Amino acid sequence: MAEEQTPVFQIQRVYLKDISLEQPNSPAILLSQEQPNVDIQLQVGAETVNEGIFEITVTATVSTKIQEKTVFLIEAKQAGIFEIRHVPQEQLGAIVGIACPQIVYPYLRANVADVIQRAGFPPVHLAEINFQTMYEQQQNNAQNPQATQ
Repeated sequence: MAEEQTPVFQIQRVYLKDISLEQPNSPAILLSQEQPNVDIQLQVGAETVNEGIFEITVTATVSTKIQEKTVFLIEAKQAGIFEIRHVPQEQLGAIVGIACPQIVYPYLRANVADVIQRAGFPPVHLAEINFQTMYEQQQNNAQNPQATQ
């Protein structure tokens, strides 16, 4: 019986769930000598697949523009399937919101950099992310919704 209650945390699979690249103003925009502005947005998602099985996704949207014209736009979603069982409920949120994204994120970084480079652009490297800080901010925002307004 004690063996059944042993906490379980296992990576079942890490995979690229979705990726898209758009260059709506090519080839004309490629001749511009101006430096583009780069905007990077990240999101973390979690979904229960089965009892004790979770899909964790980290999504990056990288948009580069010169003035108001898009140079390229990449949206990529990297996912992982994790088995998490017999973990106290108060610890589950941190595992799903911190530990799992930390495992998935390096794969996302590599895929985004690879697609950008294969598209013929200088590489854009996503910065390291402190998922603990991100998780704590989300928890504070959920507890104090008026603080975010």
